[in-house]
Amino acid sequence: ESELDRSGTEEEMRENVPEEESSPQAGPASATSQTRLAKLPLSRIKTLMKADPDVTLASQESVFIIAKATELFVEMIAKDALVYAQQGKRKTLQRKDLDNAIEAIDEFAFLEGM
Repeated sequence: ESELDRSGTEEEMRENVPEEESSPQAGPASATSQTRLAKLPLSRIKTLMKADPDVTLASQESVFIIAKATELFVEMIAKDALVYAQQGKRKTLQRKDLDNAIEAIDEFAFLEGM
């Protein structure tokens, strides 16, 4: 059920993205627009990426993509956990809500036991 909700949301997001944001741009203007589009600090993401010994260089585009993917992942798991919080008539997410979402949704199986 939640997979259908998410896929519908992803399609809506794709349809509502303006042409200029969906197409890659070159030059300094793209760095400025990427900074505005990312909610997480790109410098922190780059530092975390470089902490991996296998990563020697990280382009601005790759840092942005990792930041955006992280934002979408956090949003997805938070929305799924919110369902469990609402079932408990709470507005605040608790660890048990995240645990319930991880157990119930196959996509989060890699997080089991954390």
